[in-house]
Amino acid sequence: MRRAGALAALALLYPATAAAQTPPPAPTPPPAPAPAPPPPAAVALTSSAPDLPATATALTGHSFTARVVMKPYVAGEKVTVRVYRGKRKLQVRALTPTPVAGNTAGVVVLKVKTAKPGKLTIRASHRATPLAGTAVAKTLRVTALAPYAAPGARGPLVRLLQARLDALRYAVPRNGVFDAGTADAVMAWRKYTGMARTTIASEQVFSGLLAGKGAFKVRHPQDGHHVEARLDKQVLALIDGATVVRIYHTSSGKPSTPTVRGRFHVYMKTPGTNAKGMVDSSYFIRGYAIHGYVSVPNYNASHGCLRVPIMNARTIYNWVRLGDVVWVE
Repeated sequence: MRRAGALAALALLYPATAAAQTPPPAPTPPPAPAPAPPPPAAVALTSSAPDLPATATALTGHSFTARVVMKPYVAGEKVTVRVYRGKRKLQVRALTPTPVAGNTAGVVVLKVKTAKPGKLTIRASHRATPLAGTAVAKTLRVTALAPYAAPGARGPLVRLLQARLDALRYAVPRNGVFDAGTADAVMAWRKYTGMARTTIASEQVFSGLLAGKGAFKVRHPQDGHHVEARLDKQVLALIDGATVVRIYHTSSGKPSTPTVRGRFHVYMKTPGTNAKGMVDSSYFIRGYAIHGYVSVPNYNASHGCLRVPIMNARTIYNWVRLGDVVWVE
């Protein structure tokens, strides 16, 4: 009996001993470390004012566009644009670039306007983020000027005036001086747009030029290399097909000796000054000619010819060819 009890006790202990000898389950491995974030992209910013001339001149009361390009484009990033007049902060905008050029660059555009003249400073920057590094654009400097100029003026405002007149093909110097040639161009633009016939570049003149008003409408493109004179406007234009080459201030025949209207051809050209004071003449019917003259008022005052300022006479003479059509309307 004692032996049987001992065997029973051993039988009870054996499973426990066997279980104790079973190895424990392997521990769960730690999670793999997250991949390191990519290094921030090296970005560059450039700024410009594409609707201003190279002189970077703006007009008070008129907006212009400041454009900032971020390269390369990084989605979700912002560019901060700050505008100052002197030391006074006028605008601060955090703008999200719009992708362009197949997402290789991003562009932000800001309209800038000031009611007072002065020096404007425009700065653009991007603060570093995990995706894009710090970037600062070159400072853009713009001079805001009151829109008024008269003969004798000079400087950036006059250069802006001349640039706008030249873009519309009015015959004008590009020297930054409001000289006689600039005055004639302002006069021609004023006459063509129906304004008072003066040589003052007022706020209304600048507004019209910025809006693209005063573009000469070609009526006879089929005549190729030709001249179109508008007696109601008192302007004369050199035309090549449908392209306006140059527009000039002119004075046609006074009421007692009106200029003949119609379609004519240049039949004779005489260089230099004749006995009547006509300079570099291109005749289109009888004794009527396009010619330079010492007096070209803002109204019709000739004996039937188309007078132009002497400073423009040789340029027109060299451009007009024998046989060219001259429309007088």
